[in-house]
Amino acid sequence: MDAHATIGAYYDALRAGEPLAPFFADSESVVKFGISERLTGHGELAAGLRAQTETTTGWTVESEALSVTARDCHAWFSDDVRMAWTDTTAGIRYDFDTRWSGTLERAGEDREREQKRERQEDAGDTGSGTDGQREWEFVGMHVSTAGDL
Repeated sequence: MDAHATIGAYYDALRAGEPLAPFFADSESVVKFGISERLTGHGELAAGLRAQTETTTGWTVESEALSVTARDCHAWFSDDVRMAWTDTTAGIRYDFDTRWSGTLERAGEDREREQKRERQEDAGDTGSGTDGQREWEFVGMHVSTAGDL
């Protein structure tokens, strides 16, 4: 799965109420800014996303301008996303036009596999190497709403 597909899979998981923390790097430096929160480090991020999943339902996530640039082991993206959900605790339906941006890196296992493939190519070995599938994870994400000045 490439970086673009990873972002789409994240949107799908958000809509479906599936766990979101597995999309993020297992690192204390990972950060996610949401509309009303900042989650830093994988532990805090996982707890925050788990609480979000447990207290919300009926997600709408409509990507309107996804742009992704990928390099060997890093990628970055931006998007305009209509996002809506119901807070099951307060019984309130929220609906926002949001701006998303973030950075992904290739997951450790795949980086190691890619480095092995590159070493094999450098040595003239054109064996199977990788299966051509890349796995990516978020290392930073920012979601915000535009406000009038």
